[in-house]
Amino acid sequence: MNRIKTFLAGNKMIFMIPLYAAFYLPCFFALENAEGIKYHVIHMGIDDYIPFCEYFVIFYFLWFLYIIFSVAYCVFTDREIFYKSFTFLAIGMTLFLLISYFFPNAQHLRPSVFERDNVFTDLVRYLYSIDTPTNVFPSLHVYNAIGAHLALVHNKKLKQIPAVGRVSLIICVGIILSTVFLKQHSLFDVIGACVMALIFYPVIFREEYRAFVLMRKERKESRRAQA
Repeated sequence: MNRIKTFLAGNKMIFMIPLYAAFYLPCFFALENAEGIKYHVIHMGIDDYIPFCEYFVIFYFLWFLYIIFSVAYCVFTDREIFYKSFTFLAIGMTLFLLISYFFPNAQHLRPSVFERDNVFTDLVRYLYSIDTPTNVFPSLHVYNAIGAHLALVHNKKLKQIPAVGRVSLIICVGIILSTVFLKQHSLFDVIGACVMALIFYPVIFREEYRAFVLMRKERKESRRAQA
């Protein structure tokens, strides 16, 4: 018990998570359960050409563990990156609430029947039963996945292990693709989330972004010198 008290006393930043959750979750469910709302339908022509693929449900549900692990690992190993990743996530999620309130939106992309019947389609049915097709823009699955990836690749301990960044990128991309292949989101939702991430990344992860740009520049110069 004393160890727990000592840890919490030295890591008060961990309380930021339940405090924000106490704000976000009631707002989210209030928006989800609101009645008499006129929703703006989100749709792009390309959505109709993206096939449904139930196997991506693995990546979709993996998102939850991915977010929890990235945040928790930074809590214990890199306070600075934790603060930045938490800020990145919180700003995006708060903006999502505001957009959902002032611009209620929905999508009609979900298939009414599945061509196949297997454990993966069963999982998709379960997903559809617990997640409404409303308030989908921008996709938090996409935005938070990008935030988790940034937290892991910039973590002082993990960035020394290149394989971690590669695996994280695969998971992140898989999650992003899952949103459209499961017909959970329009490509428009994905683009919106990516634009948000591109805006907030250089602002919140300022030093890391500058280092990344400098590294890319040095690599280009090195390739030119070798050519």
